[in-house]
Amino acid sequence: MAKKKIFTKKQLEKLSSAEIIDKIIYENYSLLATLGAEKMRKEMVPVGKVCHLAISAFLKNGVEKAPKNIVRILRKVSPAKYSKDLFPADSKKGIVIGFNHPSLGEIPGIVLAKTDLLGNRPMLFPVNLPWYESIAKDYDRLKSMGIIITPTITPSTWKKMGLKEGDKLFEVATRLKKDFRNIYTELSQSVVKDGGIIFVAPSATRQATVFKTKDVYDKKEDIIPTMSVLALKLYSDPKMDCSFLPISVLPPKGYKRGLNLFKSYTLRSSKEFTAAEIRKKYYKEKSPKRLDNFDYDFHTRIASKLPKSFWY
Repeated sequence: MAKKKIFTKKQLEKLSSAEIIDKIIYENYSLLATLGAEKMRKEMVPVGKVCHLAISAFLKNGVEKAPKNIVRILRKVSPAKYSKDLFPADSKKGIVIGFNHPSLGEIPGIVLAKTDLLGNRPMLFPVNLPWYESIAKDYDRLKSMGIIITPTITPSTWKKMGLKEGDKLFEVATRLKKDFRNIYTELSQSVVKDGGIIFVAPSATRQATVFKTKDVYDKKEDIIPTMSVLALKLYSDPKMDCSFLPISVLPPKGYKRGLNLFKSYTLRSSKEFTAAEIRKKYYKEKSPKRLDNFDYDFHTRIASKLPKSFWY
């Protein structure tokens, strides 16, 4: 494999975020390596190789047969237990699915359930930058199957980068972090308008529990407003009628942060938040900046379907 290219100072100053993403996908550039996070990039290389092999297997008999291949293969290598009523009955509307994120292993399980129950409707995944770079070369092949990925820089990744305020790279990364989030929210609107599915981990990182700490659960510390920020963006369109669905992920015993192949995850859904419910219950101001209680209530519905050891 060719060595990753590093963005020059001039490129970082002149290229838009969309152009930087294109160079990651098509020209073998690494933003992580540019920002001094080469170790983080290398840690995800094995995951990228596994994903590449899986995608090749899904597409072995062409795009049209990919959904059946996804279900057949993932049932063997990334099994998941779920009921036939996991998703809302009115499945023509767009759905935002938020799930607790203990590892990478539930991702193929969720893809399995979605493909099995909802077919080939488009789905959007915001993908943490290290993982995104590891599978970027397969962007077009994933898109051909209706799987759209977009990069994000999570709080955990930001902390691990160790960039110092005042440095030029800090300024660049700060801009890109914001721009990536904006690109994701714009994509979200178009996907749900077409009846697609958006998958997002409200914790914005991989962690074993639904709530980051007991203090967050007890409302002594702020909760990350992932779901309310997304709701505010989507519902800025008064005609938007997508729902928000909490999915609870119970990982297998002895799971690790990786893919945990051949280990079965259990997926459980709670009552969905409809657009009408969210607008009526959580929009207490005309132009709110945040729907505080919505984030907490969403996390609570996820926790309600899990053992208390996974709450906080």
